[in-house]
Amino acid sequence: MTLEPFLLEILVCPQCHAKLVEGGTADAPELVCTGSDCGLRYEVRDGIPVLLVDEARRPA
Repeated sequence: MTLEPFLLEILVCPQCHAKLVEGGTADAPELVCTGSDCGLRYEVRDGIPVLLVDEARRPA
């Protein structure tokens, strides 16, 4: 998965408003929150980030 750079620049975590970075695997792409107290992982479905806090995975 590769999101457009301009999109990554404007997307932020809906929970804490920290920057998001690409993560996960090619089979299960994710956007990962860089906030030190947050760290939520948001699934990307069909190239579209699902930025819903209720559906995000919490860090282990």
